Amino acid sequence: MSKTVDFYFDFGSPAAYLAATQLPHIAADTGATINWKPMLLGGVFQATGNHSPVEIKPKGPYMTTDLMRFAKRYGVPYAHNPHFPINTLLLMRAATGIQAQQPERFPDFVKAIYTAIWVDGKNMNDPAVVGEVLQAAGFDPAAVLALANAQATKDQLKATTQEAVERGVFGAPTMFVGQDMFWGQDRLDFVREFLGA
Repeated sequence: MSKTVDFYFDFGSPAAYLAATQLPHIAADTGATINWKPMLLGGVFQATGNHSPVEIKPKGPYMTTDLMRFAKRYGVPYAHNPHFPINTLLLMRAATGIQAQQPERFPDFVKAIYTAIWVDGKNMNDPAVVGEVLQAAGFDPAAVLALANAQATKDQLKATTQEAVERGVFGAPTMFVGQDMFWGQDRLDFVREFLGA
């Protein structure tokens, strides 16, 4: 079995946040590596005809409660963001650019953005708030913005999103161990099992 897990994620997904808090532990326990794959969930939805669970009235409140249960089980902080949904286009471009140009800072960036959205409840739709979060995490907001707006960065995010769709991804988080696909942070037990096989 493969010892690499491809992790397709978007900061706007609370389930992807929860998965991101657990995958490093699973990777460490199984001797695996995580191949982080920033994608644009909106692009995936558009390509597949899928929708956010919160758009389905009975499912939205249930999902919020269920995510709280998992956060408690994992022992990680989580709060539903009052500004949800977050337009993550710029954030996912920035993640793509930093991963390519400053890979050593990528984990810090991911942690800062996920914490801002799903722990601190910040309005990451507001560019000023994004700038404050980046500054506090030791990033130069202007440099990150320039990186996010670079054509190569935009092209890479589009390519990864298209790659995800071609592999059968329809939501976030989606993880692959070899050719086996697992959707949702509630499938992490299977990810661990397949990595350990």
